[in-house]
Amino acid sequence: MDSYTEDQCALQEQARKFARGEILPVAAQLDEESRFPREVLAQAQRLGLMNLTLPESCGGTALSLVDCCIVLEEIAAGCAGVATSLVANDLALTPISLYGDADQQARFIGELISNGGFASFCLSEPGAGSDAAGLKTSIEKTANGYRITGEKQWITNGGEASQYTVFATHDRSQGHKGISCVVVPAESVGVSTGQHENKMGQRCSNTVSVTFDGVEVPAENLIGKEGEGFRVAMHTLDVSRPMTAIMAVGIGRAAFEHARGYALERKQFGQAIAEFQGIQFMLADMATEIDAARLLTLRSARLVDETKRSSLESSMAKRFAADMCMKVATDAVQIYGGYGYTKDYPVEKLMRDAKLLQIYEGTSQIQRLVIARELLRESR
Repeated sequence: MDSYTEDQCALQEQARKFARGEILPVAAQLDEESRFPREVLAQAQRLGLMNLTLPESCGGTALSLVDCCIVLEEIAAGCAGVATSLVANDLALTPISLYGDADQQARFIGELISNGGFASFCLSEPGAGSDAAGLKTSIEKTANGYRITGEKQWITNGGEASQYTVFATHDRSQGHKGISCVVVPAESVGVSTGQHENKMGQRCSNTVSVTFDGVEVPAENLIGKEGEGFRVAMHTLDVSRPMTAIMAVGIGRAAFEHARGYALERKQFGQAIAEFQGIQFMLADMATEIDAARLLTLRSARLVDETKRSSLESSMAKRFAADMCMKVATDAVQIYGGYGYTKDYPVEKLMRDAKLLQIYEGTSQIQRLVIARELLRESR
C-alpha cells in the first residue's frame, strides 16, 4: 500500500516471508490433522510476530494496531487457523493491558509471555454467544476472593492456555451491570476443558469448551472494578475487531491471487479463461472489495491508535471484511470450477476458513445491529 512507511513495509515483508516460508508449507497438513501449530507459533514469538499489541515492558511487541494489522494480513494469507491461534493472546490479554494495574500486567502478561504461554478470552457460553450480557457463569465473593462456576464455549486456544480471562456475573438480574472480569489460572482446582471441536475450517486453531466448577481465585485477580466486566469486554472487542477484519482481508487476498493465477493458466475454447468478460468482472469485483475492506479496517485501527471512539468504524470494518471474504473465497472456488472443490487446490480451504469470519468476534448480523445503534445514537 502506498501510504505505508518504510518501517511498515519492512514489517510487512518480514511477516510475508514468515507466512510463505513457515506457514504455507505446513498449512494443508495442519488443517487435515486439525493439529495445533505449536512449532509455528514458537517461531513467530522468537521473531516478534506474536503478542503483537501487548506492552514491551511485559515482553510484547508493542505494535500500533495499524502495524499489527499489517502483520496479521500476511499471517492470515498463509493460514487463517494459524492467525487465529497467534492473535488469541492479544485478545485474552488486552483486558489486562487496558484495565489491569502494574502488578497484574507483570503477573498475567509478563510472566505468560516470558514462558511462551497461551491465554484465552472466555466470554461466549453455550447459551450466550451474541447475547454477551446474558451470560450465566457466576462469580461469588468469598472470604479471600471469588468463586467462579459455569461453562464457556468456543474458546480459542482453550486447551493450550495456562490462564483464562473470564467474564462472569454476580447477579443475572442486573444484566450487563452485574458482570466482572477475572483471571483464572488453568491449573486451578475445578477447571476442565472439553474435546477440541471438529470444525469445518480454521481446523488447526484449538477450540474447546472450558468448565469452571467452583473455582477459587484471589481478589487480586479481578481486572478493573466489580460490575465493570461488560465495559471491559466491549472495549476489548472494539480493539480486536480490526484484527479480525484484517484477517478476512488476508484470506480474501490469498483467494483472489490464486484465482487470478489460475484464470491466466486455465484454457477453455482455445484461450485463457481470464480473457472471458465474465471472469474479468469477477476478478475486478474481488480486487475492489478486498481493497475497500483493507481501507475500512486501517481507518478503524487508526482510530484505536489515536484513542478515539471506534465502535462504529470497527463494526463496519469487521462486517464488510467478513462478508467480502466469504464472497471472494466462494468466487475463487467458482473460477477454479470442479478443481476448486477438491483438496488438491488451495481455494476450498480458504472458503472453509472464511466462513468463521462471519461468525466469531460478533456475527455479521450483530455488527449490523451495532452499526445501526451507533448511527442512530449520533443522529439524536
